[in-house]
Amino acid sequence: MSTLKNHVQLIGNVGQEPTFTNLESGKKVARFSLATNEYYKDAKGEKTQTTDWHTVVAWGKTAEIIENYVDKGKEIGVTGKLRTRTYTTDDGSQRYVTEIEAREILLLGTKNDH
Repeated sequence: MSTLKNHVQLIGNVGQEPTFTNLESGKKVARFSLATNEYYKDAKGEKTQTTDWHTVVAWGKTAEIIENYVDKGKEIGVTGKLRTRTYTTDDGSQRYVTEIEAREILLLGTKNDH
């Protein structure tokens, strides 16, 4: 049950080309945005779509899979956990960021899908 305490599963489309960083330790980090769509009927009974954007971060082997197989627009599934971090901007204000730390990536769509 402990794996359910902080568990995220999303299916969506990659919003822009993933970026990659090679750390001094030799580890690779991938970062990209993921769009998830939700459909519902509004008060008038018309079908409506909302889109949420998520920042996904992946490390090591998962980042390498993303580098080799994931492009902008690709439909993927992500399993991971939420991470919140803080940083200070150049003007001294503090910012909070919540990201999804990917544990697994599932490649969806067709084989020739880019």
